[in-house]
Amino acid sequence: MTRATLTSVVRITPGWCDSMKKEPAVLVLLGFAMIAVFMMLIMTKKLTPVLALIIVPTVFGLFAGAGLGIGPMVMDSMKSMTSTAALLMFAIIYFGLMIDVGLFDRLVRFILRKLGNDPAKVVLGTAILAAAVSLDGDGSTTFILTTAAMLPVYLRLKMSPVVLTCVAGLANGTMNILPWGGPTARAATALKIDVNDVFFPMIPSLIAGLVVVFVFAWLLGLQERNRLRAVAPEIWDTNNTIDGGSPQGGTGGRRKTTRPSGGAPAGSGSVAVLERTEVLVDDRDSAMADTALDPNRSTLRPKLFWFNLGLTVAVMVTLVANIIPLPFVFMVGSAVALLVNFPKVKDQGAQLIAHAPSIVAVVSMVLAAAVLTGVLNGTGMVKAMSEWLVAIIPSDMGPFMAIITGVLSIPMTFFMSNDAFYFGVLPVLSETAAHYGVSAADMARASITGQPFHLQSPLVPAILLLVSLAKVDLGDHHKKVLWRTAVISLVMLGVGVLTGAIGIG
Repeated sequence: MTRATLTSVVRITPGWCDSMKKEPAVLVLLGFAMIAVFMMLIMTKKLTPVLALIIVPTVFGLFAGAGLGIGPMVMDSMKSMTSTAALLMFAIIYFGLMIDVGLFDRLVRFILRKLGNDPAKVVLGTAILAAAVSLDGDGSTTFILTTAAMLPVYLRLKMSPVVLTCVAGLANGTMNILPWGGPTARAATALKIDVNDVFFPMIPSLIAGLVVVFVFAWLLGLQERNRLRAVAPEIWDTNNTIDGGSPQGGTGGRRKTTRPSGGAPAGSGSVAVLERTEVLVDDRDSAMADTALDPNRSTLRPKLFWFNLGLTVAVMVTLVANIIPLPFVFMVGSAVALLVNFPKVKDQGAQLIAHAPSIVAVVSMVLAAAVLTGVLNGTGMVKAMSEWLVAIIPSDMGPFMAIITGVLSIPMTFFMSNDAFYFGVLPVLSETAAHYGVSAADMARASITGQPFHLQSPLVPAILLLVSLAKVDLGDHHKKVLWRTAVISLVMLGVGVLTGAIGIG
């Protein structure tokens, strides 16, 4: 192709794209089709999430008339992703290093002593931990700490890491409506109302959502308990223990497995007891061999425990204070941790290589997500889809605009950013609702109920970090989590209506 031909193509391309943008129905169809094809491919495992994030938007972007303009669209979107990619990269290095040197070993032992070997209690404990850590309003921090503390426990007890990502996602998504979490502040800002007027009436909805999260966590734990009994009956004391703690065919107590040094029994609560001494762990327990908590791993630095703990506390305090850009905090933290724990250059290189697979997995997905967001925004698909949704709402449904907005927030915040929804779509919906006597505060409250579902979107870097740290396929995560988050969102919306926080015109 000659330069003149290429130049003519470049000159023609913008006009072609503009002509396509004049057909909003085409963009609406392509937008929804693109999301559907993407979800189908990753959930059926026809493509990895990274490939799907790149290939699917590229194909649909070309159909939408982007032409050679698709490149600048993606690069503009990628510029906003670079700081996030840096944050996740060095956060993985830092917390991976802290796991290797043994910082979290004592925490995991404490958790095991409190929760025992009951999968139901472990999963419920995961939900409680994730909800508590979510109080800081940062999803990445929540997922890093929850995974670091709980993943070794799941692997030891042969539980599915997908359950961990599901429960952590449910808890964090529900807590995301906190005023400092972001969405609530965006909704209040977009509609020019006080953030407290949005959040405080929604506290009953938040509590109801958390209750549903804990119920789902307990049920998932029971499923894991039953699955483990089925797949590994040789390690479960099913002849002596049944649910409720009573032995089958008798009235005596539970059979106990004790640690070599005496101490507490391995079993706790209404759960079948592992016959192997894997419940309470200390450094002498060989059951931890070949796991993330192997007491004989060469990377352990017990003499530096208090230094590593102090460094981690300093990093977390700096994160919460938000006085230094987050990526730089983890950069410095990782550098200091590597230098002190592994002073030899060879060992430092080995540590970086050891965590390279996790880094490549999460950073590649973050950068690949720029293709999807770039095409959605650059081609005008997002705008066309939102305008179409607003236009199809019948006029006689006007008094129910707040409820409609709550329902729409579930899918719409999944395939578009919070900024696009709250600053682009919500004001249009709110203006329409005002004609039917529905206040802006009602609309704002309804709009945040879709956050549990939103947090599972591949456009949210934190969820990509979660599945990467737990080494879980995004499609497997979505299969388990999406319908549950939809239920939680609808429950929060329903409770908001019942309590009057979300009104009807």
